[in-house]
Order: sequence, then C-alpha cells, then structure tokens
Amino acid sequence: MEETQDKGNPVIQKVEEKDASSLVAISGHPLHAMSVHFPIAFVFATLGVDVLYWWTGDAFWLRVGLWSSGGAFFLGMAAGLVGTAELLLVPGIRARAASWAHAIAAMTLIAVMGANWGTRMMNPLDVLPQGLLLSGLAAVLTGIAGWHGGKLIFDHGVGLMVSPKD
Repeated sequence: MEETQDKGNPVIQKVEEKDASSLVAISGHPLHAMSVHFPIAFVFATLGVDVLYWWTGDAFWLRVGLWSSGGAFFLGMAAGLVGTAELLLVPGIRARAASWAHAIAAMTLIAVMGANWGTRMMNPLDVLPQGLLLSGLAAVLTGIAGWHGGKLIFDHGVGLMVSPKD
C-alpha cells in the first residue's frame, strides 16, 4: 500500500511562494515596522492624559492631550502611508488576507485618532466624555491593528529581509 502525503492547500502554497520582503526599507529595516512605535505610544499617552484630566480637572492635561492626540494622528498618517506603499507595491504582502485585515484596522484607527485630535482642536472642553471615549476606542483599535501586524511579521514573515542562509 502506497502512503499518501498531504501536500497542503495549493492556494496557500502559491501565496507563501510570493516574496513578502519589504521594499520600503533602510539598510534592510522596514520603515513601516519602525514608524508605528510613536503613534502607538501617543495613543496610550493620550488615554492616560485624558484619565488624568478626568481625575484632576487641571487644564494642563487638556494641552498635553491636544499635542499627544495630534502626534498620534500625524505620525499614524505617516506610518499608514508607508504601510500602504508596502501593501500596494509588494505582491506577497498584497496576497495575504491578514494584510488587508491589518490595513482596515489601521485605517479605522487613523480615522479615530483624527476625530480625537479634531475634537480637541474645535472644542478642548469636549474631552469629557467624547475625547476620553475616542481615546479608549483608539487604544482598543491599536491592540487589534497591532495584533494583526504582529501576526504578519511573526507568522507570515512579512517585511523580513533575511538571506537564504538564514
């Protein structure tokens, strides 16, 4: 009796054969992976600042929240542009469904960060409750987008630039 071997799903094999290394990189370091750290930090800083304003009522935290939410939004836009370039330019990234899930979560996050910053620009006193709720939503979306991004890197090897020897 001849043994049968499971060769796996041919569609998944075709996707895995495509190169998913980064095109937007400096010395082999993908710019998107490097650029997401500051927006993430600013999202959580804004949430913390909003809680401090809620707790103390000190107007200082309103100014800090305006700057941290603006930093989150504008640096998130920059990271999003680099990520979009990677998604559109690299067929191996574009072919993976997880890439699209990450992109959708990240674009939704950027929209929420923009609404949070815009709310603070138009009426700083709207931080309670709107700004606090938007900051909480942004933190949740950061977790979702980050989980999908980590899955792309660690499970799919997206953006990694390794030699065949590695």
